[in-house]
Amino acid sequence: MHFSIPETEVRSGENGSTYVAFNIHVNSVLHCQVRYSQLLGLHQQIKKEYGNNVVPAFPPKKIFTLTPAEVEQRREQLEKYMQAVRQDPMLGASEVFNSFLRKAQQETQQIPTEEVPLEIYLSKRQKVTVNILTSDQTEDVLEAVASKLDLPDDLAGYFSLFLVREGVDGGLTFVRKLQDFELPYVSVTSLRSLEFHIALRKSYWDTAYDTDVMDNRVGLNLLYTQTVSDIERGWILVNKDQHRQLKSLQEKGSKKEFIRLCQTLKYFGYIQFDPCVTDFPEKGCHAIVSAGNNELNFQVKLPNEQMKEGSFKVTRMRCWRVTSSQVPVANGTASPPPLQQVPVANGTASTSPCSSAQCEVKLELAFEYLMSKDRLQWVTITSPQAIMMSICLQSMVDELMVKKSGGSIKKMLRRRPNGSLHRSESQQAVKSPPLLDSPDPDREQIVKLSTKLSSVSLRGTSDVGGNDFHGNYAFEGIGDDDL
Repeated sequence: MHFSIPETEVRSGENGSTYVAFNIHVNSVLHCQVRYSQLLGLHQQIKKEYGNNVVPAFPPKKIFTLTPAEVEQRREQLEKYMQAVRQDPMLGASEVFNSFLRKAQQETQQIPTEEVPLEIYLSKRQKVTVNILTSDQTEDVLEAVASKLDLPDDLAGYFSLFLVREGVDGGLTFVRKLQDFELPYVSVTSLRSLEFHIALRKSYWDTAYDTDVMDNRVGLNLLYTQTVSDIERGWILVNKDQHRQLKSLQEKGSKKEFIRLCQTLKYFGYIQFDPCVTDFPEKGCHAIVSAGNNELNFQVKLPNEQMKEGSFKVTRMRCWRVTSSQVPVANGTASPPPLQQVPVANGTASTSPCSSAQCEVKLELAFEYLMSKDRLQWVTITSPQAIMMSICLQSMVDELMVKKSGGSIKKMLRRRPNGSLHRSESQQAVKSPPLLDSPDPDREQIVKLSTKLSSVSLRGTSDVGGNDFHGNYAFEGIGDDDL
């Protein structure tokens, strides 16, 4: 998650006085608006809970009214403070920090605490409605969905809630995974657009965990529904023979066999992102990027219209960073002077806010990749989903490290004894989606045209002259800022 405070506002207080409000953005979207005194109170709480040694520096109080230059300086200092707290593994995951952000989000959007229905999408055609409180956090809502579907607690941890945007063609764009510091109902309603929904999707990458999920009836139905949706939207590639086999298994109701066959197909379990631009293998290439199987897969269209494909394994990435730039727009045209990028910790960079009234945010994901044994190269992706890509990379690394240490991602959802959820709906199972439609013939032609990227050591469906690289170096520094 990328925290920033790109702007301030002068607001009127209850007694007629004015104060400066700081707009905290998460992934370039307004999350909450807070005063300096509120952030100071948060700082004092964190300091009391964890001590002075681990708490980052906080901008000092001023006796007199701040000048515009001093307001800008405080904005920059508070932005760095919020980023430092969030990026600290202990502070960023603390209930003190998360509860502050949840409360501030609800107050900013002026949404009272009340019971409301919330639709959760399971696939393109299926959704389930749960009754929650507007103040329920992400874990509460996930717990409500699991209860509504009769999904056991120990399997609920295999799934997550995602904010998605539905396009005019019915396609879904995964915006981000919902976090502990936000209220899902407030997050989706504050966007004030019917395009945005909350979707349930599995949150692991290793297909070996599918066995755990499929041992449960509801888990099997969820995984089956997701797989059918991924095929229909073209995320999983299926040829005509495979399509016939899958349709036959559907007609027999053989869901496990259906999923087992799909596990052998290309891009099973991947998340596909919207079209973007990359500088690999050359600048200005348009690409479709997918995340899955511990890699980023590139389907690239070169300037000469040739299609190529290749994969970047997460175990060969030394580090990565996300860069956020605010580009001024005047009369619909971005101004030419580039903004200076200011690096911050944990693989994220930000820029100073643009002075223009209208700005567009440019996001880039760049990773340093081990092309061969002694050659590292930076690869850059320009995409509004750059942060979502970074989240996918980090979750892949986390999963690999858990597996390397002999652990398991299986977890129990924490039950609060005084739960605030009021559920009157009866539990229901996930229904089976309709039979698969015929595969898109145009998409099949594109697959035939694609070839492997010519660069050495790109490892995708088949290795191309690459040197396998294993050992501690593959994990050293992953996710650290290298600027």
